[in-house]
Amino acid sequence: MSETTDLSRAPEAMIADMGRRARSAAGRVAALPPGAKPKALVAAARALRDAAPEILAANEEDMAQARTAGLSAALLDRLMLDEERVANMAAGVDAIAALPDPAGTLIEETERPNGLKLSRVRVPIGVIGIIYESRPNVTADAAALCVMAGNAVILRGGSEAARSNRAIHAAFVRGLEEAGVPTDLVQLVQTTDRAAVGAMLTADGAIDLIVPRGGKSLVARVQNEAKVPILAHLDGINHVYVHASADPKMAAAIVVNAKLRRTGVCGAMETLLIDCDYPASAELLRALTDGGCEVRGDAAARAIDPAIATADAADWDTEYLEAIASVAIVDGVDAAIAHIAAHGSHHTDAIVAEDEAVANRFLATVDSAIVLWNASTQFADGGEFGLGGEIGIATGRLHARGPVALEGLTTYKWVGRGTGQVRP
Repeated sequence: MSETTDLSRAPEAMIADMGRRARSAAGRVAALPPGAKPKALVAAARALRDAAPEILAANEEDMAQARTAGLSAALLDRLMLDEERVANMAAGVDAIAALPDPAGTLIEETERPNGLKLSRVRVPIGVIGIIYESRPNVTADAAALCVMAGNAVILRGGSEAARSNRAIHAAFVRGLEEAGVPTDLVQLVQTTDRAAVGAMLTADGAIDLIVPRGGKSLVARVQNEAKVPILAHLDGINHVYVHASADPKMAAAIVVNAKLRRTGVCGAMETLLIDCDYPASAELLRALTDGGCEVRGDAAARAIDPAIATADAADWDTEYLEAIASVAIVDGVDAAIAHIAAHGSHHTDAIVAEDEAVANRFLATVDSAIVLWNASTQFADGGEFGLGGEIGIATGRLHARGPVALEGLTTYKWVGRGTGQVRP
């Protein structure tokens, strides 16, 4: 088992020690035989299923505290676990175990004129620090992805999910121990002291990459304080643009799903853009309001349906994460693209259109990590992309973009094989 973390120590010393143990565990895992990591994850998934009663009991305590604290409905939905969600969590770990191991994968190979053979090979990044809020399933998802990629991981969840995270972590590492994998490969920061976050952000040398998953305030703190490279997961101000050529039945189905399937996920639509020449705008707005969504529109949208509320300037830049959507009427695809460029977060944006040329212009021009044609933004998910899960949706431009899964948790090294070559 992993060593017990001494919570009485200064956060910097505690994180430094966790990093030392994590790097040692990662080195030992690299020497394990092929198949050891998938076997360990299958055991971890089984342990999660076995521990479902303990996990749900811990989650109910977190939920009771969160209700008392007045957390929003969206945050409560993110925090809540039930039997189905625990089962899905375990199934996600199994799915990751079934994926090809990226470590050691040959990316490319060349031979120089002098006979020197060069290859680029995928290798783990090392020690990953993940700082996240609300969603306790991230504990298992992130742990499984990091283990399969050959990384060690230090997890720091939000205080609102502390009991749930501890129960999930305890079950996960029991599975690792059963499979003979060092349990220091997956460590959870047990303290809820916010100083531990600061210690992780400045643990250069102990942690190789920080991945924040949470709201604007968390991501802003990470970006402002980090001395460690970060892989940013920003908010999802996502758009669906309904072009004049869109099929009305398809458009209504996509828009309602994008907004209301689950309002608290980062892939939910927050702003609907309707082409001024779209013939079924009133029906589209009615589909949202009939589904229980509060609609806030610009003047042109309110002229179509005076019953909807008036959108103000802040609405176009708001990630609601609840059953609220802003609606703007735009004059053509270029106006839609301009609106997204001005107000989007480079996360996920979609177009509904039958006109292929217009759709291709949208896909080529919108600068987001995920762009979709005739599909709901709720597909912004690593599992839906066939990646077996995700650490998060990266909205930057370097290293990884979109759903960050196994490949995004690796880097590469150059390997040269010679026959005595020397450089003249």
